[in-house]
Amino acid sequence: MKTDKKIFEIIFHARGGQGAKTAAELLAQAALREGKHIQAFPDFGPERTGAPIRTYVRVSGEPIKTHEPVVDPDLVVVMDETLLGIVDVSKNLDENEMLIVNTRSGRDEISQKTGYVGNIFPIDATSLSLEVIGEPRPNTAILGKLLKISEVVRLESLTEVFREKYLEKIGNEKTEKNILAIEKAYDSI
Repeated sequence: MKTDKKIFEIIFHARGGQGAKTAAELLAQAALREGKHIQAFPDFGPERTGAPIRTYVRVSGEPIKTHEPVVDPDLVVVMDETLLGIVDVSKNLDENEMLIVNTRSGRDEISQKTGYVGNIFPIDATSLSLEVIGEPRPNTAILGKLLKISEVVRLESLTEVFREKYLEKIGNEKTEKNILAIEKAYDSI
């Protein structure tokens, strides 16, 4: 992990139905596979599809004793750029921490919209997923970018977990396309 903190904390900002909860669970399962301690939980109520949601992930080499929502993240993922003017996605994010945004915009535009001047990593995950998977599912591409910049888990751990979890559910072709999206986003930096 690219941090000296004992617990690496992530917040996913998304809209319901965009796969943030699934992405968080996949990341947590990959960390667990590596023998790390994890927490992953969503923060939403009866919101309908499209409503803003948050999902939290904690990864540590030691037991995690806290159970409240993440308030001082090391990394923030924004899966829908329309949230930039609605949600304070960079709250408590210092300039040495990381912000990933699913967008076609560049770093300067994101900085203007958020007021954040630290490590900004834009990725057009929606277009990448349309190109590779054939569906607008940015969560797998986002995970590839997240792994590359954070090193929170190994790429191989995530792809193994994805394959185990989804091979029977979505078939070999879609599973391999999703893994390819993860790998392309990982290699895109």
